[in-house]
Amino acid sequence: MKIGGRARFFCDAVTEGDVVDALRFAHEKRLDVFVLGGGSNVLISDNGFDGVVIHIATQGVEFTEAGDRVVATVQAGEDWDGFVAKCVELNLAGVECLSGIPGYVGGTPVQNVGAYGQDVSETIVSVRCLDREGLAVIELINEDCCFSYRKSIFNSTKFGRYIVLGVKFSLKKDGDPKVGYKDIREHFGERRPTLAEVRDAVLAIRRSKSMVIDADDPNSRSAGSFFKNPIVGIEVLGAIRQSFPEVPSYNVDAKSVKLPAAWLIENAGFHKGYILEDAGISSKHTLALINRGLATSEQIVKLKDKIQDEVESRFGVRLEPEPIFVGF
Repeated sequence: MKIGGRARFFCDAVTEGDVVDALRFAHEKRLDVFVLGGGSNVLISDNGFDGVVIHIATQGVEFTEAGDRVVATVQAGEDWDGFVAKCVELNLAGVECLSGIPGYVGGTPVQNVGAYGQDVSETIVSVRCLDREGLAVIELINEDCCFSYRKSIFNSTKFGRYIVLGVKFSLKKDGDPKVGYKDIREHFGERRPTLAEVRDAVLAIRRSKSMVIDADDPNSRSAGSFFKNPIVGIEVLGAIRQSFPEVPSYNVDAKSVKLPAAWLIENAGFHKGYILEDAGISSKHTLALINRGLATSEQIVKLKDKIQDEVESRFGVRLEPEPIFVGF
């Protein structure tokens, strides 16, 4: 978002040892720590961060064959979309719909990053972590991470305990692309596309919504989708439909449904291109709050609060932000 003040201390951690050294430094000086990846999903306070920012910059990708699958062992500081491009180039299926998402590999298990009908939890074998409680390196298997919609132990029950150092993915050799999402199905119709064609289609769709980083596109100065699609009980949906029978919903289980946050925002009176001081809503995507050029974090938060309050007042649902708030 190109918003926020300075860090008091900033460490580029290019090795796992650098991460440990930075943590020890912070402990000795009694400083708070924030672990930063690619910075694509954060909102940083105008006052910055009065502690140690550890920027995970470890590099390396290794592919190992395992029967009809290939295991990719990827360091946390690797660029996510670069990794996806390499998988598609090698004809390895499992992450093609996650093309164009900015950020680093280490951030993907934290939020169980997903798009266009695909989540990283579908292919993650294990996550290599540094346990901050004893500075020991451990390996958490998929089940240990308790993945669900935009959630894992890393951003919920064990928030702040683990630092992701690397991720292992299991990918299907010469596998078919995932074509379950409506936008992707409509793009190809009855034709069965290749992995490369699905990647190109996802990139084109994301670009049309300013959801890829582009220095020439002011709408891309965002953290992507700023709000999660809320999951509510069936009774909440019933109450909303008494006044808004047209509200779309998607079944999660027998007792709950997912509501599209974009629909709630638009029907609470916030249109694409909405402006509040130097903050605004993207003219191409209702879920993206953007820096219109000189926005402060305070202005972004002011717009966030306004949207949350109006949606809650109208529908009885409190939207939850996706980005991590740093230094507030």
